[in-house]
Amino acid sequence: MLDIYVDADACPVKYEIERVADRQVLTVTMVSNGGMRPSAHPRFHHVTVGGGTDAADDWIAEHIAAFDIAITADVLLASRCLEKGASVVGPSGKLLTRENIGTALGLRDLNRHLREATGQQTFHSGFTRQDRSRFLAALENEIAAVKRRIAASANRAEERPG
Repeated sequence: MLDIYVDADACPVKYEIERVADRQVLTVTMVSNGGMRPSAHPRFHHVTVGGGTDAADDWIAEHIAAFDIAITADVLLASRCLEKGASVVGPSGKLLTRENIGTALGLRDLNRHLREATGQQTFHSGFTRQDRSRFLAALENEIAAVKRRIAASANRAEERPG
């Protein structure tokens, strides 16, 4: 089964996720610390967590499974999801994989070090229409790739002598 889990507090692509999930007939779980208006969409589930800044990340990492997709810009959460066999798509359309997560974690640590050393903030570029388009394409592509992996896994299971 393929489900989508969204780190929803600051997610700028909620509407796009809803459109894709509707077209692909997928269940989406939006996880936040609160303050979100729930969608009336029947395949959208909302989970509100309390208990600190990492509570939503912890909930997603605990519930996500292989063949699921996480939508997050948080590289620590992405790493945890990848460890469980899930896919990760960032809101700007960047696919995080086992091959590139190390670099992303290293850049995160470098930026943290620069902030501590200089006392200045590091800033992300603004979210653009191109980011939105890249996200839609990346999510559609990753859903198709996961569905192929699910089918291949099912075929291998059927081929095993029982």
